[in-house]
Amino acid sequence: MYDRGIIRSCTFDVPTICIGNLSVGGTGKTPHTEYLIRLLQEQGYRVAVLSRGYRRKTKGFVLADLQSTASDIGDEPLQMYRKFKDLTVAVDADRCEGISILMKQEKRPDVILLDDAFQHRKVKAGLNILLTDCKRPYSKDYLMPYGRLRENRYGSKRTDMVIVTKCQDGTAGKGTANDSDLNLGIRKDQYLFFSRMKYGLLSNGLELSRLRDYAVLLVTGIANPRPLEDELSKHTQFKSIHYPDHHSFSSTDIQHIEQEFKSLGGDRRLIITTEKDFTRLSPLLSPTLPLCCLPIEIEILNGDNETFNQIVLDYVRKDSRNC
Repeated sequence: MYDRGIIRSCTFDVPTICIGNLSVGGTGKTPHTEYLIRLLQEQGYRVAVLSRGYRRKTKGFVLADLQSTASDIGDEPLQMYRKFKDLTVAVDADRCEGISILMKQEKRPDVILLDDAFQHRKVKAGLNILLTDCKRPYSKDYLMPYGRLRENRYGSKRTDMVIVTKCQDGTAGKGTANDSDLNLGIRKDQYLFFSRMKYGLLSNGLELSRLRDYAVLLVTGIANPRPLEDELSKHTQFKSIHYPDHHSFSSTDIQHIEQEFKSLGGDRRLIITTEKDFTRLSPLLSPTLPLCCLPIEIEILNGDNETFNQIVLDYVRKDSRNC
């Protein structure tokens, strides 16, 4: 009905960028959203992120503040709010209502990033960015329950650009879309980029190369922990406990984690988790335990970062003038 114009989408007098995917989780939306936050804030734009706030226990529109918890706004929105200065973060299942309220704030945003809103057709974003995992592209996947797609692969026709994520090195996707074997069906008016994950220092300041001196327990509650496990395996041996994506840790889970930590040998021991899991784990684990998180950033491959940045900034400038 949206495609045929029977149901109409809303547009707003503010640049809106949607970051989404066709599959259920695990494509790297949060680090790509954070890349856009850095890019736009460096250009002096006042940025707001609007998310659904998956698995939060609140309803309606909620604006993040210093007292917000993962239960209030969700783990990923809380992660971004704590990470970036002067960033407005809000959650609302109804993105139209959320944008309307954001535009009435005293500090009206210059740009709104719609996190995981590609299927939220009530809002027509000005720029759509579709992510797909290099190891499981939407072109080779199927609708649930047989596959992991939550929308037919032909939904990719609505996007302005596709980013193939979690590539292993700078040779991935070298050349044009026609050179790849992904069969993504990229049109001439769509852009194709490739990205990889970058891991920095642990939150305690420790370099990954120093992990060989530590006994490590990895605790994750994400859709696909394999890339993180592969990265850690380059530096040390470790025990791993994996829970479902956005898992709500119970008292039994916490006891199990603490028992596994105590079973680690050696004088130097660490519990490592992801940034979004850290928002849920840190209030529950004993403060005496050495819990730290491993930040993730993304890099646009093949020297295309300047092209990608320019496309985004050109859209924001043009749309701002039109508004």
